[in-house]
Formats: sequence, C-alpha cells, structure tokens
Amino acid sequence: MRRNSSVRELELIAAKIRRNVLEICRQRGGYAAQGVALADVASVLYFDELRPDGDGWFKDRFVLSNGHDAIMTYGALAETGHYTMEDLRTINADGSWVDQSPIEGQLGFEITAGSLGQGPSQSAGLAWALRQQGSDARVYCLFSDGELQEGNVWEGAMFAGHQKLANLCYIIDNNDMQASGHARDVMSVEPVPQKFEAFGFKARRISGTDVAELLDSFDEARATLDRPFAMICDTRLWDGIDCLQRALPLAHYTAVGAVDWNAGMAEINARIAELER
Repeated sequence: MRRNSSVRELELIAAKIRRNVLEICRQRGGYAAQGVALADVASVLYFDELRPDGDGWFKDRFVLSNGHDAIMTYGALAETGHYTMEDLRTINADGSWVDQSPIEGQLGFEITAGSLGQGPSQSAGLAWALRQQGSDARVYCLFSDGELQEGNVWEGAMFAGHQKLANLCYIIDNNDMQASGHARDVMSVEPVPQKFEAFGFKARRISGTDVAELLDSFDEARATLDRPFAMICDTRLWDGIDCLQRALPLAHYTAVGAVDWNAGMAEINARIAELER
C-alpha cells in the first residue's frame, strides 16, 4: 500500500486540476468537460500511484489513448510543475507547441493520441516489453468507453490476458458519452467489467470521482499478480463542477461562455478554499 498524500490532499489537488482545465480551455474551448470529470483520477495517478524515477519524471508509464483527455494530463502536469499555465493557455493556437491531441514525444505522452483504440494494444506491448527486460515498471493506459467500440481494443486485451500482464492496468473513462451521443444509444459497450473478465482480466467498477475508492482500486491492481487489471471508472461530463454539469450536460467539445465560465470558476474556487481550510 502506498499513500503519499491523504484523501483530502488529493481532493484538493483534483480541485486545482479542475480549475486548471477551465483556465486552459477559456480562450479556444476544448474538451473541458472530460478533463474536469477525470481530475480525481489524475490526482491519484500522478500524486500517489506513479512512482518517481529520481530524475524529475516517473518510473511507471502512463499511456493516454484518447487524445481529447489530454486536457486532464495537462491540468495535472501543471500541478506537478512540468508545464506552465502560460504555455497551456496557448493550447490549439496557431504556432503553439501545446497540441490538443498530442503526438508521441511531447512531455507526458507516450504515443500519438487521438487515433482512437490504439492505446490499449500499444500499452499491452509496452507492458510485455518491460517484463521481458526484467523491469518492475508498471503501465497504466487511460481510454474511453467509446473506444470499446474499436476492434483493436479487444485485440490488445486478448494479448494482455493471454500473456498474463500483471504489470498492466487499463483505466476506462466510462462516461456514456461520445461525439455522436450517448454510448448506450450509438452502440452499447456494457457490461464492461464482465467483458474484460472474459479476456482474462481482473476487473472492478468504481466511481471515477471518489478518491478513496480510486486509491483502494489502485491498491488492488498492484496486488493482482497473475493477470492484468481493468478499472472501470464511472464518470459524467463536468463531474465536480455542478453548475456546468447542469448548464452543459452533453458538451463533448465546447467553448464555455463567460457567464458559465465565471460561475464554474467561482464554484471550483470555493471548493478549493474549503479544502485548504
């Protein structure tokens, strides 16, 4: 069991990540709703789970499959000090080096994100290679429930299960929303845990916004030594900022207007002040 921070400290970091996401998307819009909803996952992952390498980065590897969740990574890496908010505010601007869907080699991104369904298979290959090398590094891959509609995801899962890659943890953002509507209406992917279990994973469904539950689930993943682990994180767009969840419940990609943006910032700043007391 590894506990570098208390639940309250991680909740505070998550609140700051949410504020960062809103600030990053203020000028040109973006996938703010997903970044806000995944802030608790990012807080636990970067501030408790990933082990430092002693050289300013992480020994364990994080693979982002769906490029639109890069906003979560940017928000978290602003808190770790690896990006400045000044740079991140230029996201998606002409001439900016901060890509909305990052490419391999950009700080924090193992693969070129945005070609959906690629991360699970690439992370399985990475986990296998690390095991072959005798490394004890773990691999974490975040992807969306919409990506479960891609065949390549299940090819990667079949390989990971067959190889019993206990150093691999899939994190599924199960928010039931994709560009063309609710996943359950476009093409249902449920029941997600049972499907991964059928491919040789240990699977657990949790709330993606409950820090204590996330910590416990990561503990279980590390303690699972005979198979890969799938963590199905139930979220909804804008989780953690109630006023934006009410105002923009279906906002897969959005530019938040001034009134809603100010209300969202006021709510998250109040939350931060409460956690800092």
